[in-house]
Amino acid sequence: MASTYAQLTHRQVWLQQSDPEIRIHYVEAKPTITPKGIILLIHGFPESSYQFRHAMGPLSSAGYLTIAPDYRGAGYSSRPLAGYTKKVLATDLHDLITKHLKITKPIHVVGHDIGGMIAHAYATLFPDDVASLIWGECPLPGTTVYDDWKHTPALWHFDFHSVPDLPELLVSGHEKQYLKHFYDRLGQNPAAFTEADLDFYATLYSAPGAMRAGFNVYRTFEEDKVDNRRWLEKKGKVKVRAMILGGEYSLEALKSESMAKEVNEQVVAAEVAGAGHWIAEENPDDFVKKILGFIEG
Repeated sequence: MASTYAQLTHRQVWLQQSDPEIRIHYVEAKPTITPKGIILLIHGFPESSYQFRHAMGPLSSAGYLTIAPDYRGAGYSSRPLAGYTKKVLATDLHDLITKHLKITKPIHVVGHDIGGMIAHAYATLFPDDVASLIWGECPLPGTTVYDDWKHTPALWHFDFHSVPDLPELLVSGHEKQYLKHFYDRLGQNPAAFTEADLDFYATLYSAPGAMRAGFNVYRTFEEDKVDNRRWLEKKGKVKVRAMILGGEYSLEALKSESMAKEVNEQVVAAEVAGAGHWIAEENPDDFVKKILGFIEG
């Protein structure tokens, strides 16, 4: 499975060369039949573009140029000290797509977990550049679900990750065990993560600054909440055609559609069969099927 990821085309671009360096790594799979469009896949925490290793081949075989970046601070991308609001992360990816890859046509944006929050920001800020929006598996800051859930035992890590410095100290040297806790607890199919997958993610998140960057994504949630509510006030609901996509057995399955309706004008809900939180890895076949069914429907 790691070899499949290794066989994808890997690239990196510098959005900013210094003060600080903003370098974005991404992988892409080119369509193997007549091109139909472009899909941007945005990963979550604690993962990277690697989470889409099973999906990129099938999506490209269906005719889509498929691009999966490591957002700022994650994977092989650089880890600056600041800039982790979803507004900034979405702008990074928009710059990657439009300024560096020179893509001018609207694209299909798919985001999971933290990537779902980024996808929402992307569609809000750049609606003319989005053909469709698929997001989910995240309580979006600024919604009722977020306010109701953010301090509950189910989301204990929201508070823990928000504490300055202490999480880095406590997790250091135990990255693999810490990450595995989330894969085991939130998934329905533990076999979706092999020992090689765990080692891959643990290596990424053991790098200097990697956990700090990962925690910073959570430390900006209250800023994201302000942004999302202000956008809703000024712009209204996102008008891009949208689907909220989650796992059939996810903790958030019962709340996701009502949450999406708070911020999306036209939205449908779908579930990846048999999956918990890690939908692209637990059931990649159905994940791909649901994406293609929506964007081609």
